[in-house]
Amino acid sequence: MAARVVLVAGFTHHDVADELWRASPESSLVRHDLSSLAEGVVRRWADGRLTVLELAHGCVSCTLRLDLVPLLEGLDGRVIVQLDPMLEPEAVCFALSETEVEIEAVVTVIDTATWLDDATGADSLADRGMRAAEGDERTVAQVVVGQAEFADALVLTGPADPVLTAVLDRLTPGAPRRQLDSLDVVDLLAAIPAGARRGEIDDGFGSLLFGRPSLEPAHGVSVVHFTDRRPFHPMRLHDCIDVLLDGVVRVRGRVWVASQPDEALWLESAGGGLRVGNLGPWEGERDQELVVITRFADAAEITAALRSALVTDEELALVSELDFADPFTDWHEEMEL
Repeated sequence: MAARVVLVAGFTHHDVADELWRASPESSLVRHDLSSLAEGVVRRWADGRLTVLELAHGCVSCTLRLDLVPLLEGLDGRVIVQLDPMLEPEAVCFALSETEVEIEAVVTVIDTATWLDDATGADSLADRGMRAAEGDERTVAQVVVGQAEFADALVLTGPADPVLTAVLDRLTPGAPRRQLDSLDVVDLLAAIPAGARRGEIDDGFGSLLFGRPSLEPAHGVSVVHFTDRRPFHPMRLHDCIDVLLDGVVRVRGRVWVASQPDEALWLESAGGGLRVGNLGPWEGERDQELVVITRFADAAEITAALRSALVTDEELALVSELDFADPFTDWHEEMEL
């Protein structure tokens, strides 16, 4: 029988994984410490037994591929996995997607005192002394937003102010929320709705409004859902990137640039961090779809900037003849989706 895994993520210290383990006496508890990963050392506890691993290449993907995935493939029953703070559950679920391991739920712990500042700040993991390996340029915002966004349920360390509530309502609208100090983990897992993600990896071509968040603004938080059937001019899109970073909590979307007509590009940002990837050939009709969650930014200004970056009627008529300068050609890396 394959393992049924509950992933517990979060950027702050907590004992939620231990609570889940105690509530399920037949379960196993696994946790990793990646604080020495840059030196090629990973510490793993499985039901209290410490194993120190030395990896030839200290990186997150190596840890998943060489240790966590084979470990979970060898277990059965319920397994509670407490992820290291620098791990994003989506990457773990992707690594497990080709196995028989079932993701029962992803639970993320939100530190209500720091999460919003972290999610909109510019600190890198390196700034916090948490970089997973040489070349890990992720921001703290990318990690904390990714942990919350992919969650099936959220545990809050304290009361959430109206702005944080409004952000979470739009970032992960379907996830039930519970307070840490009164947490009933059995109730929490039971409250996860039937349509929850449960580790499912999106191919990038589906609707980006997962969970149908409200598009109405609240407490200064807004959602911009931008769609269009014409391509972006690559240089004008590049020039308006700053609009997608300042005062923005999250951007996710697929874009079509006139200079790469056959390739669907993926763009996402959190705080000041930006990723651009390649989804491969278009599946079906080409279009733009971007979802932007703002905190301070003007939603109308973002929409206007994106609209102005589209090709004009004259450019569209000559698109096959024009030689576009394209800063995205060498910028992006293949997205592992």
